[in-house]
Amino acid sequence: MARIKNTIWNRYKYKINGLVLVLVCYFLYQSLFPQFPDAWETQAVGAFEITPMPYDLDPPYLHDGTYTKDFLLLFSKGKVNKIRQAYLNIGTEPLPLETLQMGDAGILHGSQHGQEVHAIAPEVLTAEHKAWLTIENWQGQQQVISWTLPDAFYQ
Repeated sequence: MARIKNTIWNRYKYKINGLVLVLVCYFLYQSLFPQFPDAWETQAVGAFEITPMPYDLDPPYLHDGTYTKDFLLLFSKGKVNKIRQAYLNIGTEPLPLETLQMGDAGILHGSQHGQEVHAIAPEVLTAEHKAWLTIENWQGQQQVISWTLPDAFYQ
């Protein structure tokens, strides 16, 4: 029979392994049942009705040198394939399409069921900021719509 030294590791290794398994179950449950903030009001622009929904209430984060905030845009009316390009940015005014085309930040991507976007945002959100959606169709016509940010975004 082998002698086992009475160390802290030998004393608690089974309890630590059990704790790791419980934590895996907890994080699996959190990933299967995420909690999202409420969706914003639905607005119409052109042939589309769009409802934005933020993924969280956290402040913008730094992604590839640009501060971004993640959103899901639901198109309840209109066909997404009629859009040539669309961008979402947060600021005091919409960014020009020529500026937005320079990079890949802020561009909508996804399917007809939902468009995800990493919206270009300032480092700190204030009351004068709005969420601006710029849409260009295949004929070159541009449409811009905005939403006011909820109070939960300001810190």
